[in-house]
Amino acid sequence: MRILFITSTRVGDAVLSTGVLFHLIERYRGARFTIACGPAAAELFVAVPNLERILVVEKKPASRHWLELWASCVACYWDLVVDLRASGISYLLPTRRRRVLRPSGEPVHRVRHLASLFGLDDPPAPRIWTTPDHWRAAAELVSDGSPVLAVGPTANWRGKQWRMASFIELIRRLTGAGGILPGARVAVFGAACEKATAVPVIASIPPGQRINLVGRADLVTAHVCLRRCAFYVGNDSGLMHLAAAAGIPTLGLFGPSREELYGPWGEHSAVVRTAVPYEDLVGGPDYDHRTTGSLMDSLTVDAAEAAARALWRRSAGQAA
Repeated sequence: MRILFITSTRVGDAVLSTGVLFHLIERYRGARFTIACGPAAAELFVAVPNLERILVVEKKPASRHWLELWASCVACYWDLVVDLRASGISYLLPTRRRRVLRPSGEPVHRVRHLASLFGLDDPPAPRIWTTPDHWRAAAELVSDGSPVLAVGPTANWRGKQWRMASFIELIRRLTGAGGILPGARVAVFGAACEKATAVPVIASIPPGQRINLVGRADLVTAHVCLRRCAFYVGNDSGLMHLAAAAGIPTLGLFGPSREELYGPWGEHSAVVRTAVPYEDLVGGPDYDHRTTGSLMDSLTVDAAEAAARALWRRSAGQAA
């Protein structure tokens, strides 16, 4: 049996889609999987069981990327094509069955929306498949020792990015005397292209506590590193979803994005958002996503700290 799974370009959306992929792997034991996704998300799927191919869909003018994907897939007769992009390509491929995700008629979390494609009332949680090599690499990057606070201070868009000064103060409070993780090491996560942005946070952490992982780990290794941490706090980003999938307490910071649709998924997850509502942040007459700076300034450090403490208490109770 051969299954084509067409998923997202963005890392966060791709992580959220892994729950339904897990459902398919469990339901169709022994099926061979081809994953089509964007270049940023491709490495998430390297350890998927029974993986046949990863097809990287890189956007091109005149939607030529879809034509190239069709050319790569049309010679195969598929048993099932799952199209989470509603690209239309599934209607042009020979297949016994197809499932195409359509826009939801009501505001619903992405994980629930994806699960509805297969009639699943209990949505399968996102998960990342790993190899022993990923675990060995993560053990070198985040060694055994004192607890680790994981921080994701960057985002793929400036509007969603909390100020570095706010992250610095929050880290000081959470790892200081009376914090949830007094004396903890601090691991800073981010992509290689985000190094310059993260420098102030990295530099603020004493060398003996600092674990600089910005640009030092692929996505799956970063996920395993997160599993070795005690708590995560960060902007709405793919890293936030990787942390939630790792099962550690994950606090997402939200402003110009909708937590009811894209909040971190899982019983050990929570969100805290700006005092200014989403609609007001993105609905102003001068709003332009291409030029705006941070829209996160009405989220105070006090509010973020209170949310972190509440999640820490709740997670400890759930684990007891």
